[in-house]
Amino acid sequence: MEKLVQQLVNGVTLGSVYALVALGYTMVYGIVGLINFAHGEVVMIGAMVATMVATALLVQSPEMAPLVVLALSLLVAAPVCMGVGWTAERVAYRPLRKAPRLSALITAIGVSIILQNGAMMIWGRGHLNFPRLFEPQVYAWGAVRVDSVQVAIVLIAAVIMALLLALVHRTNLGIAMRATAQNREVAGLMGINIDTVIAAAFLIGSALAAVAGLMVAVQYSLVNYYMGFLLGLKAFTAAVLGGIGNLGGAMLGGLLLGIIEAMASGYSGDLTGGVLGSHYQDVFAFVVLVLVLIFRPSGLVGQRSGDRA
Repeated sequence: MEKLVQQLVNGVTLGSVYALVALGYTMVYGIVGLINFAHGEVVMIGAMVATMVATALLVQSPEMAPLVVLALSLLVAAPVCMGVGWTAERVAYRPLRKAPRLSALITAIGVSIILQNGAMMIWGRGHLNFPRLFEPQVYAWGAVRVDSVQVAIVLIAAVIMALLLALVHRTNLGIAMRATAQNREVAGLMGINIDTVIAAAFLIGSALAAVAGLMVAVQYSLVNYYMGFLLGLKAFTAAVLGGIGNLGGAMLGGLLLGIIEAMASGYSGDLTGGVLGSHYQDVFAFVVLVLVLIFRPSGLVGQRSGDRA
């Protein structure tokens, strides 16, 4: 029982990160109908920039408070990610808005490769170590261990998701987003600036990617130029699992995928006699993707136009 609870804790922590990244996918898809496969690389850039800033701050001021270091790192990483997302939308995606979807999809893959190789040229092929700012406090209940970093990740992700839902459902920008998602042409005729709404979706998604990148850097202490590829694919799987284009579905899909991965990592070795172990956990995410596409392509929640953003 304690092992089950521990894996649930690990899964919710991992799923919170997946959910934040999946929200970026689902916002863009809901409005533009584009699967932005470069979104994982935006997360990677956020993690790399945050690591670079945190390291530089500690070199200059070793006694700086950890929360100040994290806040300043995010304040730099978020605008950088937003700039990357906005540039990709303006330069690569906007000219293809009326082109066949396959053209935009291939372009998104190309942007992903460009960002990945650009990061490799800037930061190199090796890993960067995010500085250890503090020793996490560990809370124990029997054999179950939860540290303060995991608690912070889940709480921050929950607050951000709640704020995003409030923005989409209770602000003029959110109304414009939902109107654009339902019918872009009619929304334009009603006076909504479609270009501004789409750019806002990319900017918000990129800011969420920066937060997710910082979370990954703090949790695992290692970042590299190719980390965004697999993370992005898993977040896309989470968005499809929940119902891509649906904000609530992206959150649900992220949490479920994190729990599935954690459970598979914890129990696959026992159930298969050691044939499968924790190092096969990535396989399970894509097994889930295949099963969802076969049996429920619309996802668990489906794609209700009223919830799209």
